[in-house]
Amino acid sequence: MKIIYLDCFSGISGDMFLGAMVDMGIPIDTLASGLYGLGLDIQLNINKVRKHGIAGTKVDVVIPDTAHERHLSEILDIIDGSALESDIKQTAGRIFRRLGEAEATVHGIDIEKVHFHEVGALDTIADVVGAAICYKASGAETLYSSPVNVGSGFVKTSHGLLPVPAPATLELLKGASIYSTGIQAELVTPTGAAILAELCAGYGPMPHMKSEKTGYGAGTKDLEAPNLLRAVLGEKIQKAHKGHA
Repeated sequence: MKIIYLDCFSGISGDMFLGAMVDMGIPIDTLASGLYGLGLDIQLNINKVRKHGIAGTKVDVVIPDTAHERHLSEILDIIDGSALESDIKQTAGRIFRRLGEAEATVHGIDIEKVHFHEVGALDTIADVVGAAICYKASGAETLYSSPVNVGSGFVKTSHGLLPVPAPATLELLKGASIYSTGIQAELVTPTGAAILAELCAGYGPMPHMKSEKTGYGAGTKDLEAPNLLRAVLGEKIQKAHKGHA
């Protein structure tokens, strides 16, 4: 069985996931053509960078309206009305529904009343849909993750200063194995947490697997640790059962 293992030693965000997938070998044209199928005014900037001497890929989605607010139904309409394959639409829709449910829980309101601020921006739509495109293109049947470094401190949002991890992020990480090394930064974004919540089958050490490809997705900030998400693609090795004498 083909699997992906994510090593989240510096957390995870949507753009870091895209960077790790491209760095691992997902063709840029596959990601770009899929995103352009949304029919939105978006562009991709993809560059090789180094973090603490480790080469990785930085993916930036360039869009015109980062401050635009949308409701969940509007976002799902954009996805459903696109030229994307149906299974990619379904995966992206489930990720956004998880985001909506988390925001609704945190704010104590109905999901249809949630205003997606940063999450509703076109760059985040592109991150979520891009994650669904790359996951399918990888050929992986499931995904596992290390325990997730969430960071610490406070983050500036449309709601003001919020503690790290942000409340919606923490809601999405229910059931995940999380920790903090004390780095004063938001290492896990709501988008990254939603991708994990939807795709991850379990958290822990790397499973017994035959490693085939590795990719590093770079975050924006320079931290005291390499700001990278490592993805390993390979064949999961089933443990042999001992026979009876």
